[in-house]
Amino acid sequence: MIVFPAEYDARKEAVFAALAEAEGAARRLPVIPLSFRDWPETEVRTTEALARAKRRPRTKLVRWLKRQLIRGQYNWARAHFTRHPDHVAVAWNGLTGSRMAFMRAARDAGAPCLYAELAPLPDRVTLDPEGVNAESSVPQDPAFFRAQPTDGSGWRAMGRGLTARVSRRTDVGQGGGPLPEAPFLFCPLQVPDDSQVMLFAGWCGGMAGFLAALGKAVQRLPEGWHLRLKEHPSAKTPLAPLLAPLLASGRAVLDNATDSFAQVAASRGVVTLNSSMGLQAFFHDKPVVTLGRAFFNLPGLVHHAERQVTLDAFFAAPDRLDFDPALRAAFITWLDRTYYPRFTFTKGQPVEWDRAAFAARLAEARIITRGEQ
Repeated sequence: MIVFPAEYDARKEAVFAALAEAEGAARRLPVIPLSFRDWPETEVRTTEALARAKRRPRTKLVRWLKRQLIRGQYNWARAHFTRHPDHVAVAWNGLTGSRMAFMRAARDAGAPCLYAELAPLPDRVTLDPEGVNAESSVPQDPAFFRAQPTDGSGWRAMGRGLTARVSRRTDVGQGGGPLPEAPFLFCPLQVPDDSQVMLFAGWCGGMAGFLAALGKAVQRLPEGWHLRLKEHPSAKTPLAPLLAPLLASGRAVLDNATDSFAQVAASRGVVTLNSSMGLQAFFHDKPVVTLGRAFFNLPGLVHHAERQVTLDAFFAAPDRLDFDPALRAAFITWLDRTYYPRFTFTKGQPVEWDRAAFAARLAEARIITRGEQ
């Protein structure tokens, strides 16, 4: 049986339904129940999960109340999976707040875990027993991928299914129009409170630090070059105040109107904290610079700026940024064939998914758990 906190989103619930069918049984939790019978690890796990909560309490009272909520959720999940160590804990993302407490409780009880998340490739989904994004099980040794079989340029076919995200904001669009012939680096901005930004920003510390770092680096661009930025179509709050100093430098341009992938294609390279568009830029043969933690931060795939001076150096010589085409081909081929199960969701249409791959992920979660015990 899989046990999962409900997500009131049709796509996410469809993933859980597919897992339930592959497993044969499921328990959907409309809310995670509470228990206030503490376990030895309750205090530390509650503190860890509260520190990663997406919505940070602003007052002592709200912080205390949220702490009690997470504490109760951890305790209930720990008791449930202690009684049912054969049940598989499943959560969407699972890296923050209540979902993190739920998954840590299952792991502490010796139960298998499976983390779900959107995939950066079309018609795929992430199902990983260890975590998602920078905490996933994707190998971090380039040699692993160099040893994998590839199908030449066949991996490029997947890139044809990539389309820019539909905007939720009237001031951010995906329109056409000419782009400048002058060379530029493109920076697709992320949702400021997304877990990728909050947890894996590295030395930048978050969106404000990321934009401040770009503000320093942009001064090093060669004459005639500029940095082009676009806000995320799903970001609820405009970044105008944080962007103002960068745009005032005269070396950066905000283009919220032009299609995101059109800007990638016209650029000389992509700069990102750890956006999935950094990976998607591989299909356009663009060099990529990352500042934060990302599962694709492998030498040869991207250039990783681990501090300001490194970022400055990359900006000072943008025409020297490069990548290893063979490694990229092997990496994407492995993601396609091995890591990301096929999952196609179109509202109003039957869901298409790879039953064998979903079942394999569930089995893998159980194997990893047995290996840890």
